[in-house]
Amino acid sequence: MRKILITGGAGFIGLHLAKHLLKNPENTLVLTDNLQRGRMDAELTAFLETNKDRVKFIQADLTDVDVWEQFDHQDFDQLYHLAAINGTKNFYDQPYPVLYINTLVLIWGIEWAGRQSKKPKVMFTSSNEAYAGGLNAFGQLPIPTPEKVPLVIEDVYNPRWTYAGTKLIGEQFMIWGAKQHKFPAVIVRPHNFYGPRAGYDHVIPEFSERIMNHVDPFVINGADDTRTFCYIEDAVRAMQMIMDHDKTSGEEVHTYHIGDREELTMRELAEKMFDVAGWKPSSMTINPSPAGSVKRRLAEISKIREHIGWEPETDLMRGLKQTYEWYIANPKPEKK
Repeated sequence: MRKILITGGAGFIGLHLAKHLLKNPENTLVLTDNLQRGRMDAELTAFLETNKDRVKFIQADLTDVDVWEQFDHQDFDQLYHLAAINGTKNFYDQPYPVLYINTLVLIWGIEWAGRQSKKPKVMFTSSNEAYAGGLNAFGQLPIPTPEKVPLVIEDVYNPRWTYAGTKLIGEQFMIWGAKQHKFPAVIVRPHNFYGPRAGYDHVIPEFSERIMNHVDPFVINGADDTRTFCYIEDAVRAMQMIMDHDKTSGEEVHTYHIGDREELTMRELAEKMFDVAGWKPSSMTINPSPAGSVKRRLAEISKIREHIGWEPETDLMRGLKQTYEWYIANPKPEKK
């Protein structure tokens, strides 16, 4: 049997990853989350109840160094470190907690892995935000963007970049912490994962809510900004393939992009979602991008294809349809 620890296990990526990992009958899981952003909703509750022989959930505040002691000497084979405060709204609303929590939890995770007699392989989920400021600041970011580009914080006084800052320094902590403590590690940079249960504060959930409510005129901020969107089932499959591959088991810490190839503007995304929903507004209101927003993002994913053999498989329209149907069944909860 193989024992796997997932921090942030109640979140969007965490639960989808756990479901994917359980497809391998050799895997047993421990999920931990403080439930600050993830929720003990019906889907998570049902998953834990159905798989209680192979999955354990622990609610914990991983900023407390003593909490990590409960995971000592359990012979974990892998740690997927997902725990972090994410979501653009949170970057603006609580910049210091983003910096403090994201960095401290990672440090304690590295120290925990380092003191185990059986060293686990560790995955750190970074972000394309770690280099996204390069295009705005210098206009020199190559598109598609490979892994080896300068990591740039465009403006330390703009709270948007707090999350990016934690990922930039987090990559350094992971690289040098793994070398210091002699455990295998890998870094992934997600590029706009989407799908069912992705929260309510990102562009696809926000578009879904407004489409369901037939908001007209339909507002788009930064209509010409481009992104790619990677469906969550493709994303967690990539994460598992990276962690299980011999290429990532040595002393070198590799960094991999996980993303799709279909680059589209926010206006084009909205049009595709109108098609999925079978509804279209009579007019659209186009606003400028939020301050600090990146004009264009397109990941170079040839490295993960060549090293690991992963390719995105989910057609965008199919992924959007499945996502939109989930949000119809699970509308944003009313504020209490």
